[in-house]
Amino acid sequence: MRVAGIGFRGAATVASLMDALERAGGGAELLASASVKVDAPVAQALAAELGLVICGFGREALAAEVVLTQSAKVAERFGTGSVAEAAALAAAGPGARLLGPRVVSGDGLATAAIAMGRDE
Repeated sequence: MRVAGIGFRGAATVASLMDALERAGGGAELLASASVKVDAPVAQALAAELGLVICGFGREALAAEVVLTQSAKVAERFGTGSVAEAAALAAAGPGARLLGPRVVSGDGLATAAIAMGRDE
């Protein structure tokens, strides 16, 4: 399964998130983020526009994933250096791998990372 993890600031728009997803490689079958972000209107709008389910992960689950990007500010708040990377890995399951580090939207308000499940 191909999973897109997303992270975003409060001012992010659906266009911000779509840009980040496209820059990350797109083509996801599932969206994932921090549990505190999945009910945000912009996250729900993105999921609806793409026709995908979005799942959320708490601090412990995010912290358990080994990510490529290390942001001290993000780590303090979410327990991981990259919400997008950690959420994608958590949703893709044990043995998942990132296609690369998270990417940032052109407006700097959203991030996305793509993870592939072990069987892909």
